[in-house]
Amino acid sequence: MNEQRTTAHRLLVLGAGYAGLAAAVQLAARVKERADVTVTVVNAEERFTERLRLPMTATGQHVADLNIPQLLEGTGARFVPGWVTAVDADAKSVRIDDDRVLHYDTLVYGLGSVADTASVPGVEDYAYTLSSARDAESLASRLAQLRSGTVVVAGSGLTGIESAAELAEQYPQLNVVLVGRSEPGAAMNPKAKAYVRSALLRLGVEVRSGAEVTKVLPDAVELVGGESIAVDAVLWTSGTRVSPLATAAGFTVDERGRIVTDPTLRSVSHPDVYAVGDAAAIQQRYGVLHGTCQSGMPTGVHAAVSIVRSLQGKQPKPFRFGYYHTPVSLGRHDAVVQFTRPDDSPRRLCLTGRLAARYKETVTASPWPTYGRMKKMPTSGAFWPRGGRFTRRQVAR
Repeated sequence: MNEQRTTAHRLLVLGAGYAGLAAAVQLAARVKERADVTVTVVNAEERFTERLRLPMTATGQHVADLNIPQLLEGTGARFVPGWVTAVDADAKSVRIDDDRVLHYDTLVYGLGSVADTASVPGVEDYAYTLSSARDAESLASRLAQLRSGTVVVAGSGLTGIESAAELAEQYPQLNVVLVGRSEPGAAMNPKAKAYVRSALLRLGVEVRSGAEVTKVLPDAVELVGGESIAVDAVLWTSGTRVSPLATAAGFTVDERGRIVTDPTLRSVSHPDVYAVGDAAAIQQRYGVLHGTCQSGMPTGVHAAVSIVRSLQGKQPKPFRFGYYHTPVSLGRHDAVVQFTRPDDSPRRLCLTGRLAARYKETVTASPWPTYGRMKKMPTSGAFWPRGGRFTRRQVAR
């Protein structure tokens, strides 16, 4: 079924993750009274994926069932469930599930990242990932069958740390091995890094730093140097990749396939397209933004504000963002919160223990009520650290 051309300006949002949903709610709230603008949101599932809670889902813990269409009720936005299978930048159209076509005048591209299962042999066939709630639930089903055995978590980044801690806490009968090239918490200050290491040790996690998985087999993983570890399950958290749709559509992308944006978050090759969250290569003075919830939601809000300004005949403003913390769960009652400078380098200040766990839970639980507030008062979502001198643009002399 093809969508017919209308006289209204068609705003189309692809992806309803943290960034895409922020853009969708903001757009719907800000153009609600305009009959000449429509907002359509496309997402593979009606359920909102709380990526911050996927390690909990993977270990069989209950998490809330958050419904995107229910959130959008009353905003005037239309929700279309389905997989985006192609984008035609010349025709300004998007194909859904290969049998439907939606047209746009302005596109917000928020198809975020998933686990990179292609770089290492065997990952696609034999490893579990946290790319979606369904993937996490598959691992939970496998773990529920194990009375003993070994689970390898490949990747010692933040997701790997949180996953290893949840696994060890929820399944003390299992041997949990965290394998990664870098030491867990490597980007933190010495106190925070030491706390992460001691917490993993307390939980019984075996940490293998300076190691790299080169192949995943049905019952083992092979490491650089030829060592093999017998496993009953492998969770792959080492690296991410984005959808190839942006590259196929002809958008200018970086080496990772992310859409390269100008300072206002518009595609440098297609100014009618805005890119947000993990899907975008957003340059700040300190470097390219890396995808997190704390930066993703502001990109969605800023893209929406920029689009509304353009519809009003005004110039969009440059996007600026400064990091402020790195909260990491270490099970349900322990955590580390590393406070950072705007360029994401660690400050001396950090929180640990139960206070940090409460802080982390507050952060994890905040997006959904924030979307609800933005429905009623969109300006409430437009506050985030701009980064000060770390993001201030230099004026050419």
